[in-house]
Amino acid sequence: MEWHFTVAAQTDKGTTKAVNQDSLTVKVANTVFGEAAIAVVCDGMGGLEQGDVASSVVVRAYEQWFLKQLPRFLARGFSVKELEQIWSQIANDCNTKIIGYSKEQRAPMGTTLTVILLIQGYYFISHVGDCRIYRMGAGMEQLTMDQTYVAREVALGHMTPEQAENDSRRNVLLQCIGTMSSVKPDFLHGEFGDGETFLICSDGFRHKLDEMEIYKYCHTAFKGMEWSVEKRLDNSHIMNARIRYLIEMNKERGEKDNISAVLVKVNGIPDEKP
Repeated sequence: MEWHFTVAAQTDKGTTKAVNQDSLTVKVANTVFGEAAIAVVCDGMGGLEQGDVASSVVVRAYEQWFLKQLPRFLARGFSVKELEQIWSQIANDCNTKIIGYSKEQRAPMGTTLTVILLIQGYYFISHVGDCRIYRMGAGMEQLTMDQTYVAREVALGHMTPEQAENDSRRNVLLQCIGTMSSVKPDFLHGEFGDGETFLICSDGFRHKLDEMEIYKYCHTAFKGMEWSVEKRLDNSHIMNARIRYLIEMNKERGEKDNISAVLVKVNGIPDEKP
């Protein structure tokens, strides 16, 4: 199977914030294994000064790895364990850099991290905090687990999802890059199929939307979308318009946080038979 990716990304400071502390990137590149795509969303910590600096530092680090280091990584032979180690090291290098910068500026700052790489029929994810990745095909699946106090309590059976939704501690993070001595990102991987869509979003994108709305506008609308080199730009334009529509819906419903989302649509073309 030959894999191709159509991407879209939108971010908005929302209705009340003076600065957009979210940062994101999405890139597609040709490799020895065919097309590869990377998407990164980082949410600079609300209430902390210069959170936008922290989030942009992390986004740039993973973007530069994809553009400059991935070809060498693939040339050595793809290793899942090595990828996990490399990405964890990048997160901790950024953690050290942000802590140092915070001390210099006497301004605390921090950020979440959610990154996904799609290549050769597989996805790889590294995750710190409460941004999310959803996988949409026949249904909708949340791939990442929120690293929050309430999510942990729900997982342990100490709290119901309904209680967590209304708990005053729902935004308390268990990990955050730039505010602790070291971080240990969650790492997960799996296979993807033709026609699937991946959504990477900050928490501001999902607070005021239910999963059916997200699924409708981020996947169902694109199901069966024809892919070609000529149509990729048009398809991306449609996807961007859909994300923007959901962002505006969030704002109309009173979302106060920064709002960011990336969509990656997968198209598989069967290999030609000899």
